[in-house]
Amino acid sequence: MLAWGPRICVSIFFPKANSGRSFYALPPIFSIRTINNMKISNETTISEFLLLGLTEDPTLQALIFSLFLSMYLVTVLGNLLIILAISSDPHLHTPMYFFLCCLSFNDIAYTTCTIPQMLVNIQTEDHTITYTGCLTQVSFVIIFALMESFLLVVMAYDRYVAICHPLRYRVIMNPRLCVLLVPVFLLISVADALLHTLLLQQLTFSSDWGIPDFFCELAHVIELSCSDTLIDNITVFVAACLFAGVPLGGIIFSYIHIVSSVLRMPSSGGKHKAFSTCGSHLSVVSLFYGISFGVYMSSAVTDSPRNSAVASVMYTVVPQMLNPFIYSLRNRNMKEALRKLFGRIGSLL
Repeated sequence: MLAWGPRICVSIFFPKANSGRSFYALPPIFSIRTINNMKISNETTISEFLLLGLTEDPTLQALIFSLFLSMYLVTVLGNLLIILAISSDPHLHTPMYFFLCCLSFNDIAYTTCTIPQMLVNIQTEDHTITYTGCLTQVSFVIIFALMESFLLVVMAYDRYVAICHPLRYRVIMNPRLCVLLVPVFLLISVADALLHTLLLQQLTFSSDWGIPDFFCELAHVIELSCSDTLIDNITVFVAACLFAGVPLGGIIFSYIHIVSSVLRMPSSGGKHKAFSTCGSHLSVVSLFYGISFGVYMSSAVTDSPRNSAVASVMYTVVPQMLNPFIYSLRNRNMKEALRKLFGRIGSLL
């Protein structure tokens, strides 16, 4: 089937011999044939996806732009203050705060790969994203989401060792091991993202390129394909079990032993101190996994594209914005480090 214009013929569907399907959809990279004086020349170009965003109401675009710009600035500034406070205070150069520093950097990167693109789309009134840009965004979202999960589980293990095996803490959580874990986590995350990206490149897409979200999410991109997505869906399920289920199980295992160990402490002061060191991390874990579970349940119950977009905001923006507040308000050491940091900044001004 050929769609003709005045001088251009775009190949959209074509038959495949010995196949149960009557047509194939337009692939992400498609051929445009320019007809000039009965001569045909082939050009290869990249298709675009349309990011439908949170709403199509033009009167709300300015409000959404201001809201997300504010959330992004708060996220970057808050996490940057956490990084500066930890780096400037020698008392916080411990495994727990090293991983917190990595988590803050990851939160900045996580939001940076989604929100700026949305802000540019609103400002330019152009909600399209190139095929290559979409796959790149999918990859970075996967990488930083997995890094978030890995960092949360290793922080839970750090608290488990500190409370349940305090005499062996320096041996188990030695600085060399802690530094080595970060590139290992990053390597696993990149490998998983690369696998999903390579599978997406094998898919073909129909002319319906609208993604009901403000960024390219893996599940939404797979849904747009008219190819057989069984392998992609199986891969997503297995990856979710390995890189989300296993870390969550490790966190639950760590806190079961932490609670059991704390309850055996004779003094109430010791119990309070032990729980206070875990309170911030437990709040962050509850926020991250609680929102993720809520998003999964809401997507299973309703098929509304707008609800799906709002749910994406809840797990890609909200936890990263609130994490600095949780650690600064619930952690006495962080409060003291931030006070010293603000004192140094004030003296310089």
